[in-house]
Amino acid sequence: MVRMSAEERRESVIRAAMSEFARGGYYGTSTEAIAKRVGVSQPYLFRLFPGKKAIFLAAAERCVEDTIRTFEEASKGLEGEEALHAMANAYTAVIAERPERLMMQMQMYVAVAAAEEAGDHEFGEAVRAGWMRLWDTVHLPLGADIGETTTFMAYGMLINCLVAMGFPPEHRVWEGLYPSARYDGRLEK
Repeated sequence: MVRMSAEERRESVIRAAMSEFARGGYYGTSTEAIAKRVGVSQPYLFRLFPGKKAIFLAAAERCVEDTIRTFEEASKGLEGEEALHAMANAYTAVIAERPERLMMQMQMYVAVAAAEEAGDHEFGEAVRAGWMRLWDTVHLPLGADIGETTTFMAYGMLINCLVAMGFPPEHRVWEGLYPSARYDGRLEK
């Protein structure tokens, strides 16, 4: 059996944390569940990360970076409407193939609100910084047009909410979305 390096184990913790936090949120997910999913002890988990908050922020960072990479790859060499449709298609594929990423995004926003209400601003600073990197990633391919970027991001948030609430693809709430942004129901359970 090949032993994993600390960095490989750290990566497996981040992946497991994304899945666990996507389901249970920050407050509803135990570090024990993450450790169990990875197959390590909690003390070992805390050798890799100083605490639950650090694990969550690493998972949030990975979620944002994965989404940025999706948009960068989809829009490479494209601009304007072609970039918009390519990024929309890529995002709907992510929702279908990696639903935990969508749910992790939603949990990130909830965690920010709860943490800031409790006086902890680190969550918000980290998540807002990620959001701005995401914004900038789509802004340039859309011609650096603030209106187009706002509309694209707004559609994305609407899609996140509709999928998270379980609206089936044939529901009338999807009718107003441009075709490449429509969810087709390929979400795996």
